[in-house]
Amino acid sequence: MVSVAAVTVRGVKQVVRVKLLPDGQQLDAVVRTLAVCNDTATLVARIAHEKRVFRKRDLRAVTYATAREHGGLGAQVAQSVIRKVADSYTTLRANLRNGRYGPKGSRRRARVESTPIRFRPDAAQPFDDRCLSWQHDPDDRGGTVSIWTVDGRVKNLRFVGHPDQVAMLRDYRKGETDLVVQRDRAGKPTAYLIATCDLPDPPVAHGEHLNTPDGWIGVDLGIVNIAVASDRTLGDHLIDTFGDGAPDGRAGRGSTKDRRTRNRELRQALQRKNTKSAKRLLRRRARKEARFAADVNHQISKKVVAVAERTGRGIALENLTGIRERVRLRKPQRATHSSWAFAQLGAFISYKAARVGVPVLSVNPANTSRRCIRCGHIDKKNRPHQDRFCCLDCGFVEHADIIGSHNIAYRAAEDYRAQSTVPGAA
Repeated sequence: MVSVAAVTVRGVKQVVRVKLLPDGQQLDAVVRTLAVCNDTATLVARIAHEKRVFRKRDLRAVTYATAREHGGLGAQVAQSVIRKVADSYTTLRANLRNGRYGPKGSRRRARVESTPIRFRPDAAQPFDDRCLSWQHDPDDRGGTVSIWTVDGRVKNLRFVGHPDQVAMLRDYRKGETDLVVQRDRAGKPTAYLIATCDLPDPPVAHGEHLNTPDGWIGVDLGIVNIAVASDRTLGDHLIDTFGDGAPDGRAGRGSTKDRRTRNRELRQALQRKNTKSAKRLLRRRARKEARFAADVNHQISKKVVAVAERTGRGIALENLTGIRERVRLRKPQRATHSSWAFAQLGAFISYKAARVGVPVLSVNPANTSRRCIRCGHIDKKNRPHQDRFCCLDCGFVEHADIIGSHNIAYRAAEDYRAQSTVPGAA
């Protein structure tokens, strides 16, 4: 039986980023403030690691005075720095439990466990509404903020953004806002504010969503094909556009697979050189690869959500938490599997779906690649090849990823029905 919380559709959080337009003096104050906050955070993290104190309340008792004295921080900013450190260790411990850094006893895990967290000078620093306040322009194209800095309060600091995102900030912004600085190749800094918006839940009446799905679209995430959908037209389109055999992309740069392979080979060549110039190029390439992955993920998520909205169906995704460390892959597959932002793709689908009221479920992926969608027979040998499924019981043959997506949709329907049978769920 699936718990109600596991399958109830909820609104999601969406991150909105706006660009700051400071003058020279304001930018200098912002950059130095961020550097001081992160230097203090590194000190607090080292103390937390040495004393083995990670809970927010306990860490505050141990480091609050040190944080204020070390960086000359205001009371609220010092509290935010300590919370940031505590949250970072919470995330680190969760990743360790999920096997993100390898099994117990592995060299990588031991190195992570023995090293205190460090923060880059330009890393994001959260500010609450007492340290940062917003004033929006009537046309939703920007506005001004007032923010605490090491030089005192900086007022009338302009920000700009897309009107839809600025309007979302005005209506749905919740919690703290992150200040972050990014630098171009010449080292020139640009400051941004990143805020989280709580989008409203889909409409509900009598305990049920008004947009109750008329079926489910299962989305299978994989090594050869980034995403495949159980909707046949959509699934074929995703395979033809983003899959292993996709034709050359825009500007003749090759298919998604070719781009990923070329990026990996170039990355390996630069890592072997191990020079300062090679490391600089690696950092630039990493940003370029991240932009490429985000662009592809946006394209896939837009297509999936558009089909779900048009057909009145929900979207079913695999729960892939810790999947990279749980699955056993051949060596040639490991780099391919670990080089794509599957969590980002899932997040893109979730927030795009929430904006148009499409339900999204996360299901257990166990045996979704081994179960026959015709007779229900489950066997590891049903999948003799990476992209081929052949049922040993009834002889049904299909593309393996298509099978996976149909089983994900089937499991979502079962979970959703289970919710409606839970006493008091309606």
